[in-house]
Amino acid sequence: MIQMVVFDMAGTTVDEDNVVYKTLHTAINEAGVDVTFEDVLLHGAGKEKYKAIKDILLSYGVVSVETTDDAFNYFLSHLANAYNTLPIKPQFGAEKLFATLHQMGIKVVLNTGYNRATAELILQKLGWQIGKDIDSLVTASDVPNNRPMPDMIKLAMQQFGITDAKEVVKVGDSTIDIEEGQNAGCGLAIGITTGAHNVAQLQSAKPDFIINDLMALLPLLQSANN
Repeated sequence: MIQMVVFDMAGTTVDEDNVVYKTLHTAINEAGVDVTFEDVLLHGAGKEKYKAIKDILLSYGVVSVETTDDAFNYFLSHLANAYNTLPIKPQFGAEKLFATLHQMGIKVVLNTGYNRATAELILQKLGWQIGKDIDSLVTASDVPNNRPMPDMIKLAMQQFGITDAKEVVKVGDSTIDIEEGQNAGCGLAIGITTGAHNVAQLQSAKPDFIINDLMALLPLLQSANN
């Protein structure tokens, strides 16, 4: 039986018009490296953001710690401003799905490559409350190792006394989300096309399923629990 679903935030349950990756793109360019937006998505999607910048720069042969630090500081500054000023809304179907999962007795957890301060700002803007709309939030700054390592999912399991990862489903919009779910041993690792990666890119990670909207998760869960 599925006991918990772990959802990514930006691009999966939160519709923020790719502001995080647009901001990464701007920040790296401001740090003096001319990268494409496509490469930002390819090498940075779903990752803890310092690691994302580092990997994007490495793909361009840039190994400078100073450049990485500069880009990360630009990113944090720009992102704080963006999230304070830009409209952020739930991904279509998110709130209805959360409520339905709770009716089914399934825990709803959000996890993210953001640090806790940023993630909590997003929750505040959405009006989502831990213990009401969602059951827990696990962020990149809460664990030693970030995606694709399974630490965030393992921590969520510990919080609710779940010992069998087969009772957990991971849903995310990037290949690294899928890899995280697979590395945790989740019963299902599901890609969704509402965010960073397209169908072909998601398929490269060999997910159990790819869905086009959040409500399409329900029949998959019902099938898994029958």
